[in-house]
Amino acid sequence: MRRYALLLLLVSGCRSGLDESKIIDLTHPFNDRTIYWPTASRFELTKVAYGRDKEGHWYASNDFCASEHGGTHLDAPIHFAEGRWSTAEIPMAKLIGPARVIDVRKQCAADSNYLLSPVDIRRHESKHGLIRPDTIVLIHTGFGQYYPDAARYLGSERRGIVEGLRFPGIGKAAAELLVKRRIDLVGLDTASLDHGPSKDFIAHRVLNEANIPGLENVANLDRLPPKGATVIALPIKIEEGTGGPCRIIGILP
Repeated sequence: MRRYALLLLLVSGCRSGLDESKIIDLTHPFNDRTIYWPTASRFELTKVAYGRDKEGHWYASNDFCASEHGGTHLDAPIHFAEGRWSTAEIPMAKLIGPARVIDVRKQCAADSNYLLSPVDIRRHESKHGLIRPDTIVLIHTGFGQYYPDAARYLGSERRGIVEGLRFPGIGKAAAELLVKRRIDLVGLDTASLDHGPSKDFIAHRVLNEANIPGLENVANLDRLPPKGATVIALPIKIEEGTGGPCRIIGILP
């Protein structure tokens, strides 16, 4: 019922003229500076047509090619959990909902490989209330300020080499607590749900096994409040996809 009420609110807001100052773009643009995992193929844009024809009519068209996992994107549960939802199978209702933003910037400033802990989640809940089922949880590490500087954002700008990556992520116990809270979607302003040094990608595995998708490289989390915003995260609907580029917006209360 809460989700339907939320959607009705958005529809009525659109009919009456949605206040554009309350719409926050949480998406980085895709271009030749887009951050990708060091071993992933980069975004490539090829201009097929860009100009006027013999009759003077304008026509423009591009081809693009890229990994599913780069820039602001969604990880489908099948990414790290066999038999779970692919990108196209994720119910739309899971991609729209009330947002909580857990701020761990201070911890991440002191430790670039910081792992979100249950203490961080419970500290947030002590101030803003228990995280309810069907919530979209976003982790604000502060690393978004470095995007797209790979050396600062990833800890390394070496392509094809994953050793030496340094950025925060979600710890196993925190991932398990988020599963217990029955959230719909989780995301953060870094390149992975797991921190840079991870080899087992345990946060991905715990969350994906519970059919919880992830959002990575989320932009502008500093513009969302800890509670009260609505998030809409719509990936390209790739059949059998393990993820995909995603346009994410936040709507302020």
